[in-house]
Amino acid sequence: MQSALGTLPHWLVTGLLLGGGCSLAAAVVFVAADRLFPTEQPARRMHDSGETKRRTELREYLRAIDEQFAENHFVEGQHVAFYLPKRDVAITFDARAYYRIERSPTIPVLVEHEMPGVQLGARLPFDVPEVNLGPDPVEQVHPTVQAFAELGLQQTATIDEVKSAYRSRVKEVHPDHGGDEADFKRVREAYTTAKQHAS
Repeated sequence: MQSALGTLPHWLVTGLLLGGGCSLAAAVVFVAADRLFPTEQPARRMHDSGETKRRTELREYLRAIDEQFAENHFVEGQHVAFYLPKRDVAITFDARAYYRIERSPTIPVLVEHEMPGVQLGARLPFDVPEVNLGPDPVEQVHPTVQAFAELGLQQTATIDEVKSAYRSRVKEVHPDHGGDEADFKRVREAYTTAKQHAS
């Protein structure tokens, strides 16, 4: 091997060694950066936010029915979102975990990411007390009152005041000016309602 390298020009051997060393260093930097600063895929982010929301709703529901639970628990070798130890019930988002646990004494409950937390009671294998986790009907604001408030106006505002307030609010919330699409939609709907009920 050494005799074969000896026949090559010195500059070629140096160039090959230098090139190989730089390539290795660059690969190490990329691997380290990927591990230290992983990029999140958009689809996974959407999935996570949906699961996070459902977990919060399920947690609130279980507390509302005064049911003891453990989160992120292992049951029969399967990772489940919630485990109810007094009832031996496992609540999971994963269909594979559901079917594996189904063969054990533990009762599995499968929930979808789209299912509101309050609907969990219908799937639980025991009677649950009726709870209302929604807003109190007394506290709900009438849509017309809410529309004027969204535009920063009193209900006695004139049509010209509604139009002026709408133009001002749209500049703040329009997506083209750095605003949020949901806020923009809410302001447009408020304008439509307020315009119909303006003085």
